[in-house]
Amino acid sequence: MSLAPGSTIGIIGGGQLGRMLAMAAARLGYRTVVLEPEADCPAAQVANRQIVAAYDDPAALAELAGASAVVTYEFENVPVQAAQTLAAHVPVYPPARALEVAQDRLTEKNFLNGIGVLTAEFCPVDTDDHLSAALKKFSGSGVLKTRRMGYDGKGQRVFRNMETGGFAGICEAMGNVPLILESLVAFEREISVIAARGQDGSVAAYDPAENIHREGILRTSTLPAAIAPDTASAAKQAAAKILAALDYVGVIGVEFFVLADGSLLANELAPRVHNSGHWTEAACIVSQFEQHIRAIAGLPLGSPARHSDCVMENLIGDDMLKVPALLAEPGVMLHLYGKAESRPGRKMGHFTRIERRR
Repeated sequence: MSLAPGSTIGIIGGGQLGRMLAMAAARLGYRTVVLEPEADCPAAQVANRQIVAAYDDPAALAELAGASAVVTYEFENVPVQAAQTLAAHVPVYPPARALEVAQDRLTEKNFLNGIGVLTAEFCPVDTDDHLSAALKKFSGSGVLKTRRMGYDGKGQRVFRNMETGGFAGICEAMGNVPLILESLVAFEREISVIAARGQDGSVAAYDPAENIHREGILRTSTLPAAIAPDTASAAKQAAAKILAALDYVGVIGVEFFVLADGSLLANELAPRVHNSGHWTEAACIVSQFEQHIRAIAGLPLGSPARHSDCVMENLIGDDMLKVPALLAEPGVMLHLYGKAESRPGRKMGHFTRIERRR
């Protein structure tokens, strides 16, 4: 059953993704309430109301549940217990199971392999001796990551052609937390698929974007990606398989490595709208943000068709100095996030250059 216009959607998290979800909800006639500990956060600037409290505050969760017809979230590090507590009183989409899978890289890799979605090889690492053994298995190369938390390249360390031994203190330097070593992948490019699943089980997948990262942060997403049609189809099919296995409702982002033969290895999934899907705002009739609201509200999913080729680029830190020139450029859609302070490595906005498809 779909939500009636005027209903309130709760959003956990007040960053730019929550902001764009609130904007999409307003276009479809819904009100929004945001739970976020930082006052005057980007989402609160466009939402109807903000609850200023920690994400796991019991009183705040009760207030959010009482005010909302459905609750969603804008980032994957929402406490699982908070989502489970809310779900006892109000529908929560995506389900808490998606958070459990995405919050631990080892759990995520085992889940993906378990449903037939291939990934890079990996080993859990809890001690320096574990790291030495894992690197030996991977011929001295790999990417060491914290299993939990970490984003935009944080919590990672790359090893290349290292001799085994001599790794004392590395686990301590990484925070003495559970780690995972992933084998290095000789990939040709990185792509991502943004896909949605409705309450009725219907799936809509956008065209894969080709992504370029610098210093662990997404810089550009380009459509179309330079991949074969079979590769694009395989990426969409893998995303659909993930959605079904999680009994998912809402939008998901799935990142892949494309190998020389066109085959795919899944890198990671994000149980939310995704930075590499921002281009949909300019190049599709129904953006990923509207698609997510449609899904969680029980509305029919919109078409994921792309009417334009495009390149989306993040504005990071001092990139804000480009804004006047971008505003003067035809064919550019600009979106700023309302953040008061520009800092190195901080996403301040994005823009999309579109080119009509012939």
